[in-house]
Amino acid sequence: MSTVAPARHLDVIERLDAGERLDDDGARALMASRDVVAVAAAAQRARDRVTDPDEVTFVIDRNVNYTNFCVTDCDFCAFYRHPRDPGGYVLSKPVIFRKIEETLDLGGTALLMQGGHHPNLRMEWYEDLFSDIKRRYPIHLHALSPSEVLHIALYSNLDVGEVLDRLIDAGLDSLPGGGAEILVDSVRDIIAPRKTTTAEWLGVMREAHRRGLQTSATMMYGTVDTVDDRIEHLRVLREMQDETGGFTAFACWSYQPGGCSARGDDHQHSTAADYLIINAVARLYLDNIPHMQSSWVTQGLRIGMLALEAGCDDMGSIMIEENVVRAAGTAFTLDTTRMVEAIEATGRRAVQRDTLYRVVRRY
Repeated sequence: MSTVAPARHLDVIERLDAGERLDDDGARALMASRDVVAVAAAAQRARDRVTDPDEVTFVIDRNVNYTNFCVTDCDFCAFYRHPRDPGGYVLSKPVIFRKIEETLDLGGTALLMQGGHHPNLRMEWYEDLFSDIKRRYPIHLHALSPSEVLHIALYSNLDVGEVLDRLIDAGLDSLPGGGAEILVDSVRDIIAPRKTTTAEWLGVMREAHRRGLQTSATMMYGTVDTVDDRIEHLRVLREMQDETGGFTAFACWSYQPGGCSARGDDHQHSTAADYLIINAVARLYLDNIPHMQSSWVTQGLRIGMLALEAGCDDMGSIMIEENVVRAAGTAFTLDTTRMVEAIEATGRRAVQRDTLYRVVRRY
């Protein structure tokens, strides 16, 4: 039996305020405390040290899912279709171009492009699409999660570095952090056994950061993961950020039950309190990642606004288009006016940013 007394969460907070770095035992104590008010307040103090406490940012972009054909069969996903399924699609260039033009007309600055792991789309398809987009439109291309990059490499008989080099030459500007779920292989083996391993996901990010690509980091919790799994996820992200400094932001959200997930009914059902305390602990643990996004798209606007009191400094995208979460039965939308009003209702100034967190407009 251990003779080491478990950390008390208020002692942990006191040490954090004194400048100590949060360790795994401390993170465990904060999550176990269920003291949302005290942990959120500590996260706010940490947030105010690295970002302007009087401002909250958001981005106008569009999430275009270029295909829903996928061969990975992830347990939590209600969006994908198997090859040759009549419900599957690959968007044509004219459709993608029209979506970009609509985005630019709404003051958007970026295209977030992610899709299924299509078995027939090779490197040349992406190069042709990306170069055509960049030739036609002044838009930031934030595209392809690490698992998609690895899929392209495997199906095109290329290494990850060559794929990234060619995508950058074609116009790729930054990489989203999708497909991370929980970066613990014992969890991934259950919910996404045909997707990237933890080492593969981190390996793609490392190669991207080496090439100067900035990326985001994400976490989807609430399937079969434990508190220790979530802390392990935060630990590997912090270690990578210490090594490369390439993550601009972190966003987390809970598993969305519904849709057609095969084993989803067996998964946990997370609460708003879970979301707020996990966000707060993430802000405190990931002391080297500057921005934390509130996931109002999955949690709803009110909880999204509350996350601004738990360490978040950014409301993410207004989501002109979103398909993956919607497929699981969750559908929250905002236009720019309502986003600005929601931020101002928290007593802060709304600031439109671009994907790399540069100011576009202050409201």
